[in-house]
Formats: sequence, structure tokens, C-alpha cells
Amino acid sequence: MALPSTLLTDLPEQIPLDQERPFQTTRIRSPIAGPKLIVTAAVHGNETCGTFAIERLVKQFESGELKLLKGFVTFVPVTNPKAYRLKRRAGDRNLNRRLMPTESPLQYEDHIANWLCPLLAEHDGLLDLHSFQSGDTAFALFGPPNNSNALEPFSHAQIEEELITRLGCKRFVYGWLSTYAKGIERRAAEVKAGRFNAQDVDVDTRYGIGTTEYMRSAGGWSLTLECSQHDDVGGRDVAYHAIVNTLTYLGMIAGAPPAAAKEFEVLGLYDVFDRFDMNDQFAKPWKSFDQIKQGECIGTRADGTQIIAERDCFIVFPNIKSQPGQEWFYLAHAGGRLGR
Repeated sequence: MALPSTLLTDLPEQIPLDQERPFQTTRIRSPIAGPKLIVTAAVHGNETCGTFAIERLVKQFESGELKLLKGFVTFVPVTNPKAYRLKRRAGDRNLNRRLMPTESPLQYEDHIANWLCPLLAEHDGLLDLHSFQSGDTAFALFGPPNNSNALEPFSHAQIEEELITRLGCKRFVYGWLSTYAKGIERRAAEVKAGRFNAQDVDVDTRYGIGTTEYMRSAGGWSLTLECSQHDDVGGRDVAYHAIVNTLTYLGMIAGAPPAAAKEFEVLGLYDVFDRFDMNDQFAKPWKSFDQIKQGECIGTRADGTQIIAERDCFIVFPNIKSQPGQEWFYLAHAGGRLGR
């Protein structure tokens, strides 16, 4: 597989669909039955550390340096070709929101979903590789405990919890979809109160469904690894070793199974706040996982209203670029899973 390490930027933003880079995968299959793993990168086009890691792994398989012992692995080096070409998070919209097939694709990401969702469903598990805007340490996100609830029924918590401690990072986050559902409920109330026009914001309860959530809904397990800041080339090694550790732990390539991290931090997302106005401002230049003390000001609304922390917590995904009606930041508490 020849995958360019530089992006084509001479093309205009909007080009005919058939001129976009084709959806591409590389599948390596053993004649021996075994796990079915899919590894995705560049779901967001400016998050390319996983793309480079996949290039490296595919070359090793092609040269014979690595051999697949059982099962099959599917590599998706560029999940969103348009966003990748444009070197930005999205093509027409965020692929990692409201991900599902549609009979009437309108936006570019709808076409991706019609290809990607059936592909995900062919596999037992997903490792989704990303990078982040602010922060300094790699972290991974995992799903809910086993449950039969309507929001996110699940039965593979054990393998997610075993694998996440073996990816190579030491910070783990859970609670995404339940927190997102809480945010959507709050956003819908703001629409009802007249703060936003319904057509300008998304209040679909399925809006929080991305690659990992869709994978779980299809009966599989899934992990998201946030490898580094977007421009940190060190994230490529983080992504590479996470793939190798996953393949090794699953017995798909030779090598001693990676040991579980002994010292790690677990955080549970519990709240999310939308931006109301572009003049809403943070109290500090927050980075993901900065600690916030109870009573501390997190930010101030354009009308002067302060958002005050109701408990000791951590800020996650603070986004100075968010638009009104979109998520501005998340809050997380310490502990609660993985024996913590």
C-alpha cells in the first residue's frame, strides 16, 4: 500500500464526490480463524498520527517482518478522505457524531457512514486512533459496564477493560454517551427557552454516536486512543505501539502479551456545557485534565454569568473554537471503574 505522507492541498474545498480520494482499507487475513480487529485513523482529518502508524504496520506485514497468526485485521488509514485532504477536523460535518447509515446521503460524511458502518459490523473489536487539541498526555476512552439499558446496552466490558490498560497510556476515561445524552437534554431545553433555533443546533439523542458507540451497538467492543496533540509527531509511536500491543494481546501476532499498567488514572465524564455565545470565555487557558477546585470559576458567559465548579473535578476537551450551540467543555470526576 502506497500512502502519501503529505496531503494534496491544491484542490478547492468542494470537488465532485467522484474526485475525492476513494475509501481505502488494507485487510490482512490468516488462514487460521481468530479475532477480527479493525483499526481506524483520521476519522478527523487533522488527526493523522494513526495514519502514519498504520502505514508502518502495513509495510511490516507486507515485508514479512510481522506475520498474522490468526483471524484478520483491517486497517483504515484515512477514514475521512475529504477532511484529510483539507487538513481539518471535518469535511462537511463531524463524522464522529450521529454516525449511522442513511438511505438519502446529503453530506460527505453520510457517504462515509454508508461504507464505514457495515465495515465496522464485520469485526469483533475496534481500535480508533485520534489526537487532541489541548493537553499533554495520551489517554484512552472506554465504554460502559455491562448493562441492558436502552441508551447503550453492552456485554464486552471485560475485554475493553483488559485491553485499555495494555495500550501504553495511563489515563482512562469513561462515561461519554451518558454524558452526551445529558448535554443533549440540556440543549433541547435551551431551544425550548428560545436561546437557539431548532434548525441551528442538533438535539438528536443519537448525536453522540461515533465510531466506538456504533461498534458497540453492532455487538462489538471498541476503544478510542487519543495519542498526542495534533502536531506532535511522537503520537505516531504511541499509535504504533498501541496497535502492536492490541494485536499481541489478542494473540494475532507473536510476542509476549503486554503487561497491564499498574499505576493509572481513571476519570468518569459526568457533565458537558455548550457554548451560548462567541463571547463566552474561559477563566483560564484550560487544557484537558487540568484540575478544578470546588467553587472555582471555569468560565464566564457573555452576559456575565459565571460557571462555577460544584465539586472538585477535571476539565476535558475544552474547546476555544466551539460555536454557539455546540459543546464547549466536559467535566470529569476521579475514579469509579477499573477497581478505582
